[in-house]
Parts: sequence; C-alpha cells; structure tokens
Amino acid sequence: MPNYDYNCPDCGGFTENRPMAMSGDPCDCPQCGTPSPRAFFSTPFFALMDKATRTAIGTNEKAAHEPKTSKSLGHGAGCSCCSGAPKKSKTVYRADGAKAFPSARPWMISH
Repeated sequence: MPNYDYNCPDCGGFTENRPMAMSGDPCDCPQCGTPSPRAFFSTPFFALMDKATRTAIGTNEKAAHEPKTSKSLGHGAGCSCCSGAPKKSKTVYRADGAKAFPSARPWMISH
C-alpha cells in the first residue's frame, strides 16, 4: 500500500499508509482524531530511482499525448513491412530442381 500525505487543521501534516481506493477520502489524524483532507507535501523522488524505471515513466508520459505511429517511425504508404505486400521469397532453386535457403538457415537440410 502506498503512503499518502494528509493535513490536520489542528496538528499539521502527517503521512498515512492506505489502500489506493481510499486515497481521496479524509483520514483521521493519529494525534487528535480529526478527519483531515489529503495534501501534497512531497513529490516522487526520481533522482534515486533506477534508470530503467525513470526511462519507463518517461516513455509512458510521452506516449500519453504523443503515441508512436508507423508514420512517425518512418514507414510510408508503400512500406513493404507494413502494407501486407508479398515478401520476396528466400527460396533458391538449384539446376536439379531442389530447393535451398542459403540466407535463412544454412545449417538445415532442405526437404
């Protein structure tokens, strides 16, 4: 469960560990018991976060308003990888009619 900050009008700010479903509800002050509204005293501390997590958060933030599309990745209307056009076969036929795949899997024996 995450920690949330609350502000008691009499005692001041305090932090409470609560379920996310209850994060917006007022929380009783641990000292005087007064229902206190949620406050934002601190921000997430990204400096100590590992690089992979920071990168993932940045990617998610960017994707929220600027999703990647095939056009933004450089694929145009005639792109063979996205357009569904038939791909060139890697099959090579030898003089005796046998098939070979020289670039695909040279270690495999053709049948």
